[in-house]
Amino acid sequence: MEGLKPFRDAVLACADRSGVAILFEDSAVSYPEYWQACRERAAFLLANRRAGPLHVGVLLDNIPEFPMWLGATALAGGVLVGINPTRRGAELARDVRHTDCQLIVTEGRHLPLLDGIDTGVDPSRILDVETDAYRRAVAAHSGASIPDVEVRGEDTLLLLFTSGTSGAPKAVICSQGKLNLIGQSLIGIAGLDSETVSYQAMPMFHSNGLFTGFAPTLIAGGTMALRRKFSASGFVRDVRKFKATYFNYVGKPLTYILATPPRADDADNSLKFVFGNEAADLDISRFAKRFGVEVQDGYGSTETGASISRTEGMPAGALGMAAEGTVVLDSETGIECPRAEFDAEGRLLNAEHAIGEIVNAAGRALFEGYYRNDEADAARMKDGMFWTGDLAYRDKGGYFYFAGRDFEWLRVDGENFAAAPLERILARFGGVELAAVYAVPDAEVGDQVMAALQMSDPDSFDPAEFARFLGSQSDLGTKWTPRYVRLTKALPITQTSKVVKRALRSERWECDEPVYYRSTAEPDSLRPMSSDDIAAIQSQFEQRGRAVLLD
Repeated sequence: MEGLKPFRDAVLACADRSGVAILFEDSAVSYPEYWQACRERAAFLLANRRAGPLHVGVLLDNIPEFPMWLGATALAGGVLVGINPTRRGAELARDVRHTDCQLIVTEGRHLPLLDGIDTGVDPSRILDVETDAYRRAVAAHSGASIPDVEVRGEDTLLLLFTSGTSGAPKAVICSQGKLNLIGQSLIGIAGLDSETVSYQAMPMFHSNGLFTGFAPTLIAGGTMALRRKFSASGFVRDVRKFKATYFNYVGKPLTYILATPPRADDADNSLKFVFGNEAADLDISRFAKRFGVEVQDGYGSTETGASISRTEGMPAGALGMAAEGTVVLDSETGIECPRAEFDAEGRLLNAEHAIGEIVNAAGRALFEGYYRNDEADAARMKDGMFWTGDLAYRDKGGYFYFAGRDFEWLRVDGENFAAAPLERILARFGGVELAAVYAVPDAEVGDQVMAALQMSDPDSFDPAEFARFLGSQSDLGTKWTPRYVRLTKALPITQTSKVVKRALRSERWECDEPVYYRSTAEPDSLRPMSSDDIAAIQSQFEQRGRAVLLD
């Protein structure tokens, strides 16, 4: 962003620090060691660059090499591409090719994901950070000076994948200046400083891990306590081990942590502040009470085109309030939707009219566009307004309530993905004529996956065979397995032969056709859904304080 200081300045500031930069498992990396590691990798990157964009694909868990490469690309004026390890096969290959990666930095456990796929990156330029060859190549640049390159605030630093309605993930552009600005903002919100120990268990290929974890911690001069992958059972142990004072999250981590057996001494910990997105109301209050820590949750996205913040005393189930100009519009007419009406039990009565898309009518905010995707840019920015693709409704007091994602994409456990790739997989199953995938609400927060399968003979559906089929699909993402499977002889379609997903999503599992279901208690078993199951799910919604939509 023009006029903003580049994030490179935050990395340069590490040269004058003496504390601990990174804690990981039983090891520690000091700031002098981190500063040297960033310079070495920056020099390696520039020495091995080829013609074209200086893009580095990083396919790593949260290990010290990840923040080292973040620092290296910032110093060298390069671009780090966060590669999602839950992607598979051709879809993963497409992500790498689309973002013009010159190198891929990975580790042994993820190398098999790259076997046999066309990433466009020569095998000699796929670097395994656990090998002696990699360590020697980096060490060859020991003592490297600061790269002599010009880096501006508007220069791209990150390409972060999200998903949209087209079915192909989009790479969101994040400049040096934008990351610096967001990091500075979080320092103020969370009160971070050089004494902060930031527990970073959210994946660093995701915007949450970078915007609310890595960037503010580095700028503040604090310590990053990395967890390779999030673990609910290991949370309290890690917080105490690292003496963590700050934790960031996205999706359902609070839910999972609260599901662990409570202990009388849970509040005996070092945490001071927790910040994240998409936690359920009840979980926020329960987590704060159980662990004795302030929790702040808000609405945001990788695109950073609109934001909604929680306010004290707001209604149960609400997202919060937004700045002037953020509204809920009918996506077809562009007219603001009428305010929500509720019955005595708090159920939404006018969903058909009140639910629309969250739109920042004031402009693009911090949205800098998508990489090599003019069509997606145009879909986001219409008539000078930023259309989020997220659905919501507002009450008479102006509070926003989340109503799900656009019908062509889903968000499960904090991860976005498009319906189209999953639909293509499901269409391979014997007897399926047409598959439709769409989001249905989760009792906790976010979405669950529902699939409607058009079959000439629905009675022939074998749930065990279907489960085996899904398990054999190499390109099935880890979050993609349907929770609900509806069987039908004819999907509702428009005159242009497009499936009417609005109708399917409105009916959810409460329809007159067979629905198979994976319960939380039996996640590996797909069985016919009963009226008792429907009643139990309804009860979960009521217990969690989420609004029940009456479509």
